[in-house]
Amino acid sequence: MDKKKKMTTSSGKPVDNDLNSMTAGEKGPGLLQDMHLLDKLAHFDRERIPERVVHAKGTGAHGYFEVTNDLSEYTRAKFLSEVGKKTDVFARFSTVGGERGSADAERDPRGFAIKFYTEEGNYDMVGNNTPIFFIRDAMKFPDFIHTQKRNPRTNLKDPNMFWDFLSLTPESIHQVTILFSDRGTPKNFRHMNGYSSHTFMWYNEKGEYVWVKYHFKTDQGIKNLTREEAAELVGSDPDHATRDLFESIEKGNYPVWNVEVQIMTPEEAENYRFDPFDITKVWPHEDYPPIPLGRMVLDRNPTNYFAEVEQAAFSPANFVPGIGPSPDRLLQGRLFSYHDTHRHRLGANYELLPINAPKSGVNNYQRDGPMRSDDGGSGPNYWPNSFQGPDPDTDYALPEIDIHGMAARHEYELGDIDFVQPAALFNKVMNDQDREHLIGNIVSHLSGAHEKLQLRQAALFYKVDPEYGGGVAEGLGISMDEVKRLAEMSQEERVKSTAL
Repeated sequence: MDKKKKMTTSSGKPVDNDLNSMTAGEKGPGLLQDMHLLDKLAHFDRERIPERVVHAKGTGAHGYFEVTNDLSEYTRAKFLSEVGKKTDVFARFSTVGGERGSADAERDPRGFAIKFYTEEGNYDMVGNNTPIFFIRDAMKFPDFIHTQKRNPRTNLKDPNMFWDFLSLTPESIHQVTILFSDRGTPKNFRHMNGYSSHTFMWYNEKGEYVWVKYHFKTDQGIKNLTREEAAELVGSDPDHATRDLFESIEKGNYPVWNVEVQIMTPEEAENYRFDPFDITKVWPHEDYPPIPLGRMVLDRNPTNYFAEVEQAAFSPANFVPGIGPSPDRLLQGRLFSYHDTHRHRLGANYELLPINAPKSGVNNYQRDGPMRSDDGGSGPNYWPNSFQGPDPDTDYALPEIDIHGMAARHEYELGDIDFVQPAALFNKVMNDQDREHLIGNIVSHLSGAHEKLQLRQAALFYKVDPEYGGGVAEGLGISMDEVKRLAEMSQEERVKSTAL
């Protein structure tokens, strides 16, 4: 039997007493020479790293992804190369706007991030539980997130901030409709879908490429909470979804997601009826039916939350050969922002942390920096060199795509296109109960905003469908005639008419 381990200081010195600090006499003051006390307190003072700006509250688990359908004609990614191939994954689920101590049942999109530890490096799919998002340009992202956080004066959640921005951003109407349906409060992380939301490039050995979207469909079935059920859980068990995932895996009830992709050719993208890279839009399934790809199983809980969940760092810029970015404006900003925020939160060498380190190994010329856990070896730290250092290989270049046009800040043309898909969602996908809950959820939240913001937002709902806008107006007790009048205006006129 192994001998019981001895407690030590951070430098390895055995500790003689961990209950009593060193003092001058029995009642005297503490002594500066008590290095064990100082070591313990100094580390305690620094145990918390900055929380994520978004997706601060989350949980995660280990598992694997298995290919169930051969789509290798479209991508050279080795982890997708043959049926039956398995790749280790780590998944993190989260709420978006709340702080680390916020409740799991808050009305909020859910983050759905997967790290694939492939033989060609890490591939990260960093998505949400919805197939779309509120905005389509990264320039708007900091402003949008500010409205989901706390008012800088009151430090309170502010419905005026929330609805002011959304009512000034009509492209958000599709995601708002999903968020305020019962899908805005999933029952837990096991009973929700995940989506890449963005469009990505797949390319094969020949350099031929297609555009793809990912869908992770829960094998447990979709289950959501009503507004009343969510409110009860916020008070009674704010960590209910975190608890559910952990306890399910501990019991051997491993959650499963079936993974599908939609595929669009470059020629189809060029002539499609709307911008296929606009993240506020879906690709209708009747146009591009989802194709089975594989399944993801989560079968192992972390042994240390901080090391494996809190320090996990995902980035949509982590690609492997066979997968690349698209011209999606929001994605283009995220390709920079995720790595940048991880360097701020975890340090320059965050990718050396075990949870983030690729199992395939790393060969580059990056050296040094805070908390470097290796010395980088004795080889050169520059390229080109004559000392057998790792060299680039042009075989891994992305396919060339044609990019043309004037360099400028191009505005999306405002029009009714942003209301087409939410109208289909409201009329064709939702049933009467769904619509009733949607309108009730909106009224409950929007009632805290100024009346002019209520009118402006209700007018956008009216443009989706008169029943939608009318139901919200009736619930808020605002003028239906005024809502209809505003709906008939242009967005610019509507904003001027409802200026605060």
